[in-house]
Amino acid sequence: MASIVAIGAVTAAIVLLGDGPAPDASSPRVVQPGAPGQPARTLSRDDLASFTPPPHTPADTRFMQRMIPHHEQALRMTALVAGRGAGADVTRLATRIELSQRDEIAQMQRWLTDRGEALPPPATDHAGHGASMPGMLTDAQFAQLERSRGAEFDRAFLQFMIRHHEGALIMVRELYASGGGVEPACDRFAREVNADQTIEIGRMRSMLAALS
Repeated sequence: MASIVAIGAVTAAIVLLGDGPAPDASSPRVVQPGAPGQPARTLSRDDLASFTPPPHTPADTRFMQRMIPHHEQALRMTALVAGRGAGADVTRLATRIELSQRDEIAQMQRWLTDRGEALPPPATDHAGHGASMPGMLTDAQFAQLERSRGAEFDRAFLQFMIRHHEGALIMVRELYASGGGVEPACDRFAREVNADQTIEIGRMRSMLAALS
């Protein structure tokens, strides 16, 4: 079965189709959709060699620079789970969030460094420099979470983390609304954040309902 890559005017979308031999079994066939009413065409190796992915934009950079401290606050929240009598489900959830968001922070830092963009400065308080970003806890809310124990902690953690994740989804929407997310790497990362955190929000809402 041959892979066919459809390249639009600005970015690339991969479409796997069934039949038809590829020019080279080791490479996908790449199809550029035509204008309305016009046929598509298969791109040659020379065409592919001249293809340049869209560059990153200021909106992409701002998204990455803001999402790093947003993720860092999530790690400060998950660090509170140990020693507060959290339930097993919340503990497992916090571990998954910590592993995934720590890895994503490293991805964002590499993205910025590879493009010569500045990394955000370290946070100086629990709220970080991004307290005004969607979903970020204030210092008072973070203190409330610190004081909680047992089932009270579980409820507060889930409520605050749902809000935190929802803030990340807002940031993804803001990225695309501002014309960002065209560069393939930024687009891929933003879509992964959107998908993963949407799934986790659903899981946390179910867990919160079970605590009621």
